Amino acid sequence: MMAFQEKKLPADAPFSAKALNWVDARFPLTSTWKAHLSEYYAPKNFNFWYAFGSLALLVLVIQIVTGIFLVMHYKPDATLAFNSVEYIMRDVPWGWLIRYMHSTGASAFFIVVYLHMLRGLLYGSYRKPRELVWLFGVAIFLALMAEAFFGYLLPWGQMSYWGAQVIVNLFGAIPFIGPDLSLWIRGDYVVSDATLNRFFSFHVIAIPLVLLGLVVAHIIALHEVGSNNPDGIEIKEKTDSNGVPLDGIPFHPYYSVHDVFVVAVFLIVFSAIIFFAPEMGGYFLEYNNFIPADPLKTPPHIAPVWYFTPFYSVLRATTSQFMYALEVGLVAYVALVIAKSKLSGKVKIAFIVVGAAALVGMFIFDAKFWGVVLMGVSVLILGGLPWLDHSPVKSIRYRPGWHRYVYLVFGIAFVILGYLGVLPPTETRTLVAQICTFIYLGFFLLMPWWSSMGQFKPVPERVTFKPH
Repeated sequence: MMAFQEKKLPADAPFSAKALNWVDARFPLTSTWKAHLSEYYAPKNFNFWYAFGSLALLVLVIQIVTGIFLVMHYKPDATLAFNSVEYIMRDVPWGWLIRYMHSTGASAFFIVVYLHMLRGLLYGSYRKPRELVWLFGVAIFLALMAEAFFGYLLPWGQMSYWGAQVIVNLFGAIPFIGPDLSLWIRGDYVVSDATLNRFFSFHVIAIPLVLLGLVVAHIIALHEVGSNNPDGIEIKEKTDSNGVPLDGIPFHPYYSVHDVFVVAVFLIVFSAIIFFAPEMGGYFLEYNNFIPADPLKTPPHIAPVWYFTPFYSVLRATTSQFMYALEVGLVAYVALVIAKSKLSGKVKIAFIVVGAAALVGMFIFDAKFWGVVLMGVSVLILGGLPWLDHSPVKSIRYRPGWHRYVYLVFGIAFVILGYLGVLPPTETRTLVAQICTFIYLGFFLLMPWWSSMGQFKPVPERVTFKPH
């Protein structure tokens, strides 16, 4: 055990140096600053895609601070909640600004996180040795979805009430435990004051604590293995005599300055939305949510907020007729794995057993149950990316050209699913959603094969960088 020791400074040393020395002897302030900022060496070929991680941290801070001020005036009571929000908007000084910052921040958070995940997908940031970094990121995404869902009920408007009613009722489709699980989540037989209080406690206390812990773990894991870069080259493999990466530069001040510029641009756009279009045409704040919740009047069309709609479309696309296509697809996929994969015999047998059990389950359980399953799978499958991608290179820069079209088709399918989830279902829209669901799931499930196909470009030994 090391003995307590303070550095001896000259008597005429500045007060600030003495104060910092006093703190460093009791808390690793300077060493933490060096490890995570001034002496954390990031690849020198970062581009603008690498600013979204810092933006996500900024939006998290905005949400926490504005949420604290909103809680000062919000009443988690079914008879008072809606009016308390109106009080914040109309009577609390600058309350409308805080509320719009929080509601716009929710959508901004998902926009930034989706772009952050897209960058990881394009440059292979989930590949070895960053599997744990990616898993922490997926866990953050799940926590963020839970946080947004719990917060969505709190305004106690029409869409809040009925959206929560629909989503909670989905858990009732789970065999055996579904009805009891739905009852436990609601705390009552219908969405009521008990539900509001439960969701309030999760939104304000439980999930934020989990989210903050995951963010810290995400950053620590990232700084342990180092950041990826657009070339997918590990800069720690080539260092100078002092152990400093030849292709690395200190995050501070070089990238912190870049991030400040990106933050300024983001805040300009963020402020423009808050002051001129906080509802964003009904996508950020639905018009029905400005009407008090009425359990006796169902809105003509119930849909979640836009950032949930891609996965909600997967749920709605799972109809009784779609189940036949799923059964054929499952059989074909199991046959493909058996014929083309390099798995051991025992693993293949286990895969056949699981596939057969799923096939039997498709005949036993209804489409609603499998819709909930597919909706969950469409989110959780993101966590399997480090083991699904078998490409010999990380970055899309050095993959075959046609791989870009695979990513493009996947991205288009995801956007279409999101757009269709906002609209009322029709036969044509349901058919398009079913096709896009196959494309979305096929992108991941077929990745072990298509990711390793084609002519790959040679990866340079050092990162490609042009001074500017």
